[in-house]
Amino acid sequence: MNPTSSRFDSTLFRIPARSGVAVKLASGMTIKVINTHGHQVVDTWAFNQQDIGESMSMEHSRASMLKLVPKVGDTLRTNHRRAILTLVEDTTPGVHDTLIAACDKHRYEQLGVVGHHDSCTDNLAAALGSLGLKSNETPCPLNLFMNVPVHGNGRLEFAPPVSQAGQYVALRAEMDLIVVLSACPQDVTAVNGMMPTDAHYSIG
Repeated sequence: MNPTSSRFDSTLFRIPARSGVAVKLASGMTIKVINTHGHQVVDTWAFNQQDIGESMSMEHSRASMLKLVPKVGDTLRTNHRRAILTLVEDTTPGVHDTLIAACDKHRYEQLGVVGHHDSCTDNLAAALGSLGLKSNETPCPLNLFMNVPVHGNGRLEFAPPVSQAGQYVALRAEMDLIVVLSACPQDVTAVNGMMPTDAHYSIG
């Protein structure tokens, strides 16, 4: 699949492996997030441009959608229960995650990592910092392409993504917002197929 073969701007912007980017979107604009190599999770946050204390909230979104995972047409909500992003296109099998917190230094310590390890929490802080902004907390992200099966007995599992190279999701801004995208650096569990890679995005 050609990831640029849609109505979107043909310019692709890179999300470097293990790093994050911040993007300002006006209400009505759409961002396409591309799983360039097929096995990369992209932690995704959204913040109200006028009040960074209002952010996309997975717990409020699940309560509104009555689903664990958004499908095309579903709208994600903020911690003020307002619409912030709507999923308008998804060429993947639709396997994403709203349950798992962003990785951080404490997670890697628990996994036995000694010394510094890149994390989505640090990527969020750095991306917002590039805009001169700081969040007082790390909201639970929308983990695009992340495969966390929920088994019948309630047990969760970390499994490799099932998306294919070039597949993407498109999200429409429902307010003026800042989207932060982190190409997750997790290489201790299977969530990125043990091999973090670049991802890309475009704006439409």
